[in-house]
Amino acid sequence: MARRKKSDKKKRPIAVTVIALAIVTLFLIRLFQVIEPLVQEGVFINGFAGQLFNGWKLTPLGGIFLSSVVYLILSVTGIVVLIGFLNLRRWSWVLLMAWTGVSLVISLVDYFYSHANYAVMASNVIIAFALNITDVQRIYGIRRDDDSSL
Repeated sequence: MARRKKSDKKKRPIAVTVIALAIVTLFLIRLFQVIEPLVQEGVFINGFAGQLFNGWKLTPLGGIFLSSVVYLILSVTGIVVLIGFLNLRRWSWVLLMAWTGVSLVISLVDYFYSHANYAVMASNVIIAFALNITDVQRIYGIRRDDDSSL
């Protein structure tokens, strides 16, 4: 009988795959949030027909452009975190936890003061719960099981 080779590679828990799918969902939502306001404003058809600033204040077109740039940065950041997360890098777990916390706070503020984006809220909640699973924390080196505390 042939023997199996031992692999030193860490096996990913299913929660890592769930988190990756939630990050991809957030990426697609953020990408939609980049493009949709610009399409409604007619930027792709007419170009930037107007000023972005009026003195030191943003014009409505400037506000739309600024929010699209911010969502684009969030989208690209999400892809970078996803790549690090799938490569089981500890920094990606820490960054994703911080990013999820900030995003949840922003989502709650939006919920109470304007319009809530339930898809973003649901994705962030799934990510937050999945990041706190013991197997996920072990594989990223966040939690160590030491028997010395017994």
